[in-house]
Amino acid sequence: MARSGLTARLGVDLPILLAPMAGGPSTPELVAAVSGAGGLGSVGAAYLSPEQIADACRRIRALTDRPFGLNLFAGGYPASAQVEARAALGVVAEAHARLGLPAPALPAVPPDPFPEQLEAVLETRPALFSFTFGVPAADDLARVRARGILVAGTATTVEEARALADAGVDAIVAQGGEAGGHRGTFCGAFEAALVPTLELTAAIAREVRVPVIASGGLMDGRDVARALAAGAQAAQLGTAFLACPESGASPAYKQALLAARSDTTVVTRAFSGRPARGLANAFIAAAEGRPGAILPYPLQNALTRGMRQAAAKQGQPDYLSLWAGQGVARVRALPAAELVRRLVDEMGT
Repeated sequence: MARSGLTARLGVDLPILLAPMAGGPSTPELVAAVSGAGGLGSVGAAYLSPEQIADACRRIRALTDRPFGLNLFAGGYPASAQVEARAALGVVAEAHARLGLPAPALPAVPPDPFPEQLEAVLETRPALFSFTFGVPAADDLARVRARGILVAGTATTVEEARALADAGVDAIVAQGGEAGGHRGTFCGAFEAALVPTLELTAAIAREVRVPVIASGGLMDGRDVARALAAGAQAAQLGTAFLACPESGASPAYKQALLAARSDTTVVTRAFSGRPARGLANAFIAAAEGRPGAILPYPLQNALTRGMRQAAAKQGQPDYLSLWAGQGVARVRALPAAELVRRLVDEMGT
């Protein structure tokens, strides 16, 4: 398969990228398997400490000598938050009671982890540093480039793509409305930025002279081929890899994905305070059905963490954040390297 300019710069053989999935799914084993198969694995490192980022990179490099990426949340992080939390605490308390947990307490706003996490990126030197929720400071991006690391930012609109191009990124991830997980919107309301993946990819490719990576609802090789035909130089897939044995998604999460027979996803702030697409469940219905029951990020994320961890251990999908894209009904429980090979075969059909 001929390399594009972007894949050649990344040092990978295939225009297939593993979406960085923070919170556990993108294990070193999954990242290494995708990279080892010729694509680019990527670590969703947004919730990791600098020490955990360094450890993940060591583990990946023990498994493969191929390139990989790291992703962080950059932007939209409040310095403080004054909130009325009674409704949110009530909804989470009901979930805690069902899971046998003590009543929740309002968490403090932790400091923005990005500055310290970025130091770990600079130290570990992945092939690609990607980010979402905004644009890092020019000085930060300059430091990344000085280490020979390529940079990619997430855009959900053409306007955001222009901002990223102006910042000098090496690639733009076009996150279509079908994408699972958190919406990367940073200019305007996310409701106005749910542009279909292929439409967004084509529009950004026309507007900016920066390689585009299509992302959102891409599940098989035919989807990848359509994304490349729309103007992308590579395709980024997340949901497609969630049911792989190397994925760190909990058994209950994987079972819910594999049980999906249609698109039952919704975009919700219920689990983290930021809009994200996932399978509908009881906690989303409870939180969205009560006014004022969803706190801003990162408070909501911290408030629901204990619930989500307990639900994963107990196999209770109704209290898990089941992030998934709109192609979820086509998810396959294949080893990651085999899935990459299938994607390549399907691209030619």
